[in-house]
Amino acid sequence: MAQEQRLELRLSQKLILTPQLQQSIKLLQLPILELSQDINQELMNNPLLEEGTDNRNDREAEPSDSRLDEDGFKEPVSDMETPLEKLFGYTSDNYFEERESDGRDLGYFNDQQEEMLSPFERNRSKDSLYDHLLWQLRLSHTTENTRQTAEIIINSLNEDGYLKSTVEEMAALAKIDLDTAQEALTLIQSLDPAGVGARDLQECLLLQLEPLNLKASLVEKILLDGFSELETKKYKQLATRFESTLDEIIEAIKIIERLEPRPGRNYSSDEILHIIPDVYVEESEGKFIITLNDEGIPRLRLSNYYRKMLANKKSLGVEEKNFLEEKLRSAVWLLKSLDQRNKTIYRVTESILRIQEDFFRKGFNYLKPLNLKVIAEDLGMHESTISRVTSNKYIQCPQGLLNFRYFFSNAVQTASGDISSSTVKDLIKLTISEEDPLKPLNDNKIVEMLASKGIKVARRTAAKYREELKIPSHLKRKKWF
Repeated sequence: MAQEQRLELRLSQKLILTPQLQQSIKLLQLPILELSQDINQELMNNPLLEEGTDNRNDREAEPSDSRLDEDGFKEPVSDMETPLEKLFGYTSDNYFEERESDGRDLGYFNDQQEEMLSPFERNRSKDSLYDHLLWQLRLSHTTENTRQTAEIIINSLNEDGYLKSTVEEMAALAKIDLDTAQEALTLIQSLDPAGVGARDLQECLLLQLEPLNLKASLVEKILLDGFSELETKKYKQLATRFESTLDEIIEAIKIIERLEPRPGRNYSSDEILHIIPDVYVEESEGKFIITLNDEGIPRLRLSNYYRKMLANKKSLGVEEKNFLEEKLRSAVWLLKSLDQRNKTIYRVTESILRIQEDFFRKGFNYLKPLNLKVIAEDLGMHESTISRVTSNKYIQCPQGLLNFRYFFSNAVQTASGDISSSTVKDLIKLTISEEDPLKPLNDNKIVEMLASKGIKVARRTAAKYREELKIPSHLKRKKWF
């Protein structure tokens, strides 16, 4: 087949996202903590951006006129804005002008606070499960091959102390025989905490019996041969199988409940993450006030020093001038993107507040069905924009700290009209919380109680909502003692 070269002219339409537009979209969907990190990264990369302080510090930070004379950068004050006006049509010195002199503490450590901390407070940390097991392993008497294999297995444990790999996989990874790998696993399972190195919950609980002198007891029999009945709480069947009284079974169950299902829990290094709201909604004199949370976000401004350098074109080479102009464009676009982000979040919150006003005033039972399309049509925006604004963001309101997505739910038909599926879930959760633990409600009973309140849903719908709330079935919720 002969090859030939041809020149063709084609017309086509494509949607191309510029880097600036991609940055705007990214900033729009970032929650407040990630936004703060992103801005701090821009501060490090762009010399045209600087963090604003109070007026007094700004004056101290600015170069003196004498320094400008020496470097040849001094320009008349009236010409300071010229590069911005010509290139970008942007003249604001500080995007956060309203925060310029509020004296707000951004929550950073200063030098004096750092000095007040003792060395123990600065470097205080808890040993990890890996370090705790490795310390015991080094004190044990075993062969070098077993020790190396045990260290590989320790490194393969998850944060709860479970081994999700097989012994065969560990042997292949360590390039040793199967017997040595099994010996290493047995060694790890003898270490503290009891139950570590187990491959499932059943094995984890069984490993904890020997230190308690419960081998060959009724507890071990239940864990070995009655684990499925134990999970479904079929205690009468366990009593029949092991020829024991129900009281004896219940006493054994009490011991099992005191065992640790997650041996590595106390050695977890995970810290509790507190959710920071992106928006505050407060009621004052019958009106709701929307406030965007900007705590911890650096107050950005354009650097006067570099702008003065850019104003005097004769003092710069071609490369320096191009570099500063590019960084200036990037800085101005970032400020505009932040401005657009704040305005969009405010408008979306305002629209939700207007539609869900009864919820904010009267409570959870008055939440209305809502979808992204309604907000998009109300604001004249695209649904994808509303989706980005409401993802991974939280609002602090009189009803508590809620995810923005909480206000968007499907409609459920009732005798008095459509209500939000979130309201139905809240009612199911409330109904189950008030049930008798000795006689928990099944899904049919939940449906009947909802019907008594004028809410008619199918049993499978109630079961689906219960599962979405991560509430187990009535058999697993039942308490025997």
